Order: sequence, then C-alpha cells, then structure tokens
Amino acid sequence: MKMRPGSQTGFLLCGKEWTDGEPLEVRSPWDQGLVGRVTVASRADARQAVHHAVASMRRTRALPRWKRREILEDVAAALIEQKERFAQLIVAEAGKPLRLARGEVDRAVITFKIAAEEAARLGGESLPLDLSEGNEGRWGLVQRFPVGPVLAITPFNFPLNLVAHKVAPAMAAGCPLILKPAPQTPFTALALGEVILKAGWPDEALAVLPLSNADTAWLAEKEDRIKLVSFTGSAKVGWELKAHSSRKRVLLELGGNAALIVHGDWPDLDEAASRTAHAAFGFAGQSCVSLQRAFVERRVFQTYLWKVVEFTAKLAAGDPSDEATEVGPLVRPAEAERVEAWIKEAVEGGAKLVAGGERHGSVITPAILTGTQPGMKIRDEEVFGPVLAIEPYDDFEQALADVNHSRYGLQAGLLTRDAGRILTAYRELEVGGLIVGDTPSWRLDAMPFGGVKDSGLGREGIRSAIHEMTEPRMLVMAGLS
Repeated sequence: MKMRPGSQTGFLLCGKEWTDGEPLEVRSPWDQGLVGRVTVASRADARQAVHHAVASMRRTRALPRWKRREILEDVAAALIEQKERFAQLIVAEAGKPLRLARGEVDRAVITFKIAAEEAARLGGESLPLDLSEGNEGRWGLVQRFPVGPVLAITPFNFPLNLVAHKVAPAMAAGCPLILKPAPQTPFTALALGEVILKAGWPDEALAVLPLSNADTAWLAEKEDRIKLVSFTGSAKVGWELKAHSSRKRVLLELGGNAALIVHGDWPDLDEAASRTAHAAFGFAGQSCVSLQRAFVERRVFQTYLWKVVEFTAKLAAGDPSDEATEVGPLVRPAEAERVEAWIKEAVEGGAKLVAGGERHGSVITPAILTGTQPGMKIRDEEVFGPVLAIEPYDDFEQALADVNHSRYGLQAGLLTRDAGRILTAYRELEVGGLIVGDTPSWRLDAMPFGGVKDSGLGREGIRSAIHEMTEPRMLVMAGLS
C-alpha cells in the first residue's frame, strides 16, 4: 500500500489490495483535510475472508515455532526501518502528536519482539498417569493449540500498537486473523498488514477489512467459523457484542475512568504533578487509562493542585505535526463539542474550573476542575478528553471508596510510601491493575492488561493474549514400551 494524500486505497484480502467497493473518506482530526479514501469491504468480502482463514488454519497451526518467531522478528525490523512512515500515518489519521506517534511505533516494535520470544516459548507439560493400579505405562502430554480464526476489532487511538496487541499474539499462537480497523484509522492497519505479509505470514491467513458496523456485527455474531473475537472500544458496543456472540470466545478491552491517589507522605510533589499533567492530557486524554480523577490528601491538596496547573500550562496544544505539541485535537469535532458540554455541565452543577476548558475547533485546552461530585459526567463517565478532576480527601479509606465509585475498573495509580496502605489498596481497589509510584496511565506491553466491571473481560498483553487464543489439548499414551 502506497498512500498518497487524497488517494484511494483498497482493503487487504488474500495478499491483494481490492478497490472494488464503496469509498470511505478519512479526514484529519486537526484541520478536517482529506487524508485519503479507503475501500469498504462488503459482507461478501468478509465471508470470503473467513473462508480463506479457515482454509489456512492447517498451515498456520503447522508453522514451526522458529518460523513464527522469524516472521514476528522481521515485522519488528520492518517497523524500525519504516518508523517515520508509520508515525506520519498515525499523525495524519489519528491526530496524535508526532512525538507520541513515534513512541507508539517504538512500542509496537517491542510488542512484536515480545511475541517472537513468546512464540518460541509456547509449550506444554508432560503428566504422570500411572497414579493408580492398572495404569502402569500410561503417560500424558498437554500442548496448547490455536483456537481458530480470530476477528480483531480495533480503535482509533492507538492505530498501530493496539492492532499489534491483537495481531502479534494471534501470529505467535498460529491463528489466522481478520482485522477490522477503526474507520478513522484504516491506513496504519493496512500498512501493517502489508509489512506482515512481506515478512512471510501466509497471504490467506490475514485480511484487513474496513467494514460497516452492521457487517462487523454480523461477522462477530453470526459467522460461526470465527472462534474468537477480540474487541477494544466502548463499553456499550463491547458488551452488546458479547451478548450476541453465541459460543465464541470474546475478549473485551473497554473503557476506563482512571484514578490516582496522592497521599501526603509522597516525597516529590513536583514529579507527581508533572507525571499527572502528562498522564491526563497527553494525546488530549484519548486513552482508556488517561488519568481522569485525582484524589489528594488534604494536607498537600493545594500544593499539588497548583503544581499540576503549573506543569499543565507548559504543555503545548495544537497542530499534531509540530514536534512540540503534546495536546492535539480530539478525533472528531463532535467529540470536542461533547467534552466542552460536559465541562459546562459540571461548572453549572457547582464544580470550579481552575484552568483550561476552552475549545478551539477540535482542540480543548487541558481542563482542571475541582469541587466535582458523583453524578457529574466528568466524574462518573469516561471523558476520553483532556479533563482532570482533582479532589481532596481526609481519610484514606474514603479515597479508596471514591476510586471504586465508578462502573469502570481498568487501572489506578497510588503515590504513597506506606506499605500498609499499598497492600490495603491492592486488596480493596476494584481494578485490573494498580500502579504504585506512578500514574494509572503507565503500561508495559508485556504485562497482563485489562479490567473489571464495565472495563472488560479477559486480558491483553502478549503472553496473556496467546493463552486466550490457544486451548489445551490432552494426549494420553498407553501400551507403549
């Protein structure tokens, strides 16, 4: 795929680019300029992709571990070589600031490298079965086998690395894959598909299909030859998909309302405030673990609040192609209007807007509020925008309860040096991950990642995803001598 601004690119099926179909315009979140047009695949195309995926299963399952590892390593090498190409694609279609886009490519490289290592380690165990009289000479072997064709549905905000988090483990496990990228960011996914096929992955075992919502739902819910659906996106869509997906395995990585507790014993409030500003407002808060709520012990509340305001003021907002920019546009003008309305609603309800909150086109200046209450959208829902509520607390147990007062439970952060409080928070907080000594936005691509409550089902992270995409199979041997 060689995309030129304004050109039309086809979807990827059976190693070929197909341009027969309805075009979809992709526009820049920054200035609404035309990035390009992509061909939308039809339901018939999706059905053909499933047919090829099923047919390729025997081949991908039989790929030796060294070959899977080699292909994954070659993908990582190609991403290193084409780093600037992918970064520019991410800037153009996702509106991600350039420095953050380059960082996303670096993370995707690591994701494929980890998958290569895990492909080599994917094994099983032998079991003694001569545990009762009459079973002498019996022994067992357990190995993990790929579940079958995987449907991966990915969001716009990490159009390379969140795609990699589904594609790389599927390849390591030996599963054929049908990838449905977000309509805002198809070009990065198509470029990655091209790289994967050039690295030697079987043509028929990968399809990258921009699809309508209706055809995606049909593929996920009605096509029984798909054995696993991995979805990253909104809670509403994810749980509806799960409810209608029959007997398929479904992995859901959904929304968040990430919170940070700052206790008064934390020694460096400057560092804490700096990390808070970046965690809340980088990429305009468009991340499921973007910091949205901070609960601060009252004795350091005012100091921390104004330090966050100070560090936030240093964040450059605007054109994502500018290397200095850290806060770019929201993905669509309608999203910026929504965030603006939520801020206004909170202020009208009694919250105080300490800084920011102004809208300029699709850009919202980083908004810091205090005096928010449960029931306000910016407190209860996933804002997915550059908004941070900072509130004081007097009792640590109440701070834990405030964090848990959310239908989401993805990650939380905790800044304290008290081991007892750390262990209490680890036990009591209803989240998939607790990050001590940093913000909840911290993530390493190797770790299990996922949430509880409305934040999802199952875990991503390479090893965890491979485990989800494989199933154990028992072999019993008897009568051999």
